[in-house]
Amino acid sequence: MQKDKLVIFDTTLRDGEQSPGASMTQEEKIRIAKMLEKMRVDVIEAGFAIASPGDFAAVKAVAEAVKDSRVCSLARALDGDIDRAAEALKGANASRIHTFIATSPIHMKHKLKMEPDAVLAQAIHAVKRARSYTDDVEFSLEDGSRSEFDFMCRITEAAIAAGARTINVPDTVGYGEPGEYGAMFKRLIEAVPNSDLAIFSTHCHNDLGLAVANSLSAVMNGVRQIECTINGLGERAGNAALEEVVMAVRTRKDLFPVETNIVTEHIVPTSRLVSTITGFPVQPNKAIVGANAFAHESGIHQDGVLKHRETYEIMRAEDVGWNTNKIVLGKHSGRAAVKARFEDLGITFDTPEALSEAFARFKALADKKHEIFDQDLQALVSEADNASREEKYKLVALEVVCKTGQNPHAQLTLSIGGELVEASSEGGGPVDAAYKAIESVVNSHTDLLLYSVNNITQGTDSQGEVTVRLERNGNIVNGIGADTDIVTASIKSYLDALNLLESNKSRAHPQREGV
Repeated sequence: MQKDKLVIFDTTLRDGEQSPGASMTQEEKIRIAKMLEKMRVDVIEAGFAIASPGDFAAVKAVAEAVKDSRVCSLARALDGDIDRAAEALKGANASRIHTFIATSPIHMKHKLKMEPDAVLAQAIHAVKRARSYTDDVEFSLEDGSRSEFDFMCRITEAAIAAGARTINVPDTVGYGEPGEYGAMFKRLIEAVPNSDLAIFSTHCHNDLGLAVANSLSAVMNGVRQIECTINGLGERAGNAALEEVVMAVRTRKDLFPVETNIVTEHIVPTSRLVSTITGFPVQPNKAIVGANAFAHESGIHQDGVLKHRETYEIMRAEDVGWNTNKIVLGKHSGRAAVKARFEDLGITFDTPEALSEAFARFKALADKKHEIFDQDLQALVSEADNASREEKYKLVALEVVCKTGQNPHAQLTLSIGGELVEASSEGGGPVDAAYKAIESVVNSHTDLLLYSVNNITQGTDSQGEVTVRLERNGNIVNGIGADTDIVTASIKSYLDALNLLESNKSRAHPQREGV
């Protein structure tokens, strides 16, 4: 029996970016979008075009860069939002406008301050306006899982009649329960006379840890699109994780009546890229993409796997992108091998000079550590992207002294706007001393919201990747630094964050109205 197509709608670049501190530059969004395209994601929601000039530019850039996936922009049910989304999507090979309005009693009364009939009229108008720009319009009932069923039916039927070809009923606040949420879709599809003209979609938040379960329950009850994000990124507790949804459908072919187009071998590289760019590390026990997802420590498990893999593994690690690198990169590796591995990771270079610079960084790192892993290459590219920006603050020299019984002391030479400046300070540890030294000459008036250290690969010679999140006047930035010396990586990340603030690439937290 032929299975239905399950549309994978990735909103990492929109809803995922609404995680506090997860904002991405335009260049970073394009890198992620190209990997999603390589993975054969059906729809990429590139952003919320009306939110800011930066969001508009990013949606426009992604629309022009992506050729094989449909590119989408979110828009409230307002003329200005829809017009702005359409303008940003002009360069797309295939576009979608995703418009929404709240439909639950609590949202209509307290947020919109509108009567249901007025909400219905605005939804119809919004869908018709969006259809004037594209024949692919998605309509979402914000807070759908808490909406009254009769009104849900009325607005769904009206939106389809107005031209919406995807109807999304999101579990906006993560309130749903799988049995209840799935049954809601079955009942809705059966009750709406023109439901056969639209694909029904789910967009679940993970506040109760049920986002994936709710999404899959909806699939079993007629839904044929799942909105999800890489690593489950998203506001509050996040969204349904793409990798978990896709691999559940693939692994349980006996159960789910659908299949996806996803090239699963690109899941882990994409996960690593998103983690590196956002500074949100993947927990080791995270399903599919966590470092321990295919690890076995128990002797009983190890014995079973060695005798027959399927005793304790329901998926092959290679199928999601683990252990696919058969070429060991090191200081003797040539330019062609390094370039090929970059391309496998979805990383391309616009000019030969850019490739030469990346190769030089690779060689410098290879002199410090024996074996270069994919995560190292991702970090090299992120570092190169940072270096390509105009930098007011640069580290020139560093000396750190740590002795038992004495306060650690850091002596730094910084380049500030091209002028060399000396700075020194004591601190509770070497990183604290270095940061206090920087602040003694910079006086940035920022608050440190996050300091996170992760080893990029295994081994004592692993690069340490440090993420620093700074906030100033409501603007939040993530600085990222990588080095085999953790203090140097920490300083790089702090200066990167300061440079982002200076370059006006900071942004207010983008969490606005949304599904």
